[in-house]
Amino acid sequence: MATVTRSEKLDLRLTPEAKRMLAAAARATRRSVSDFVLESALARAEETLPDRQHFGLDAERWDAFLTALEAPPRPMPRLQRLLTEPSVFERDSVE
Repeated sequence: MATVTRSEKLDLRLTPEAKRMLAAAARATRRSVSDFVLESALARAEETLPDRQHFGLDAERWDAFLTALEAPPRPMPRLQRLLTEPSVFERDSVE
């Protein structure tokens, strides 16, 4: 496995309680605080960014995408039933 050299630095200020919590979480996962914070921040960044990324489609795929959006919805009887029938929590209980 290739080792990547970390050459960039990120400074941040935090409260003593926040630092204690991060240190405790790092210990619980057997990581350094730096590794724990970096991995946690990167995971959150990966959750945040996908819907903000730009992606392009060629003309043919764009037309197919628009066609799919404009198509009438296909019948889904099970979903219709789920949304219209009372749930098990709404039905009268048998006593």
